[in-house]
Amino acid sequence: MLPRLYAILDRSFFSDSELLCSTAEELAAGGVSLLQYRDKSGNARQMLEQARELKRRLGDSVKLIMNDRADLCLAAGFDGVHVGQEDLSPEGVRKVIGESLWLGVSTHNSEQVKEADKTSADYIAIGPVFATLSKAHPDPVIDLKGVREARALTRKPLVAIGGINRANCRSVIEAGADSVAVISDLMREPRKSAQDFLRILG
Repeated sequence: MLPRLYAILDRSFFSDSELLCSTAEELAAGGVSLLQYRDKSGNARQMLEQARELKRRLGDSVKLIMNDRADLCLAAGFDGVHVGQEDLSPEGVRKVIGESLWLGVSTHNSEQVKEADKTSADYIAIGPVFATLSKAHPDPVIDLKGVREARALTRKPLVAIGGINRANCRSVIEAGADSVAVISDLMREPRKSAQDFLRILG
């Protein structure tokens, strides 16, 4: 169900909307088929404008996931929502988005994986696998051992996130993840980077 590579576009990496959208287009050209739009600090109107522009440019070639905001997911015509531990509950989100859209949940330890496994989430994200710079206050690193433990606790598709790059992504899949979520290592030369990842991940 999940592609091996799950690209995350974090608004904080981009100086303007044009750069954000052109990067998304480059990632799609490089083979990315699942992309999450994440903006932890923007206002709703600006986020909706960017989300709609991403949808307009990428069309149906890429599955688009909205971070946190179920309302903006619907308004922008996205394909799903991803929520963290502090956001609306998975079942609360499911009531908003209905049965057909994708729902992903972030987890950071075995207990959270067990809880997420009981929900209607379509996939579970686990991390940070390695040290990461994309969050101001990251959760403790779980390492490959944490990925293996998460794999043993759920049959839902598992996305590993946190500090994953071309050098270590293969080991994460071998530890049991179905997909790797990547932010930083896709930013320089996005098309080539995506192609590299997909080749390594096979």
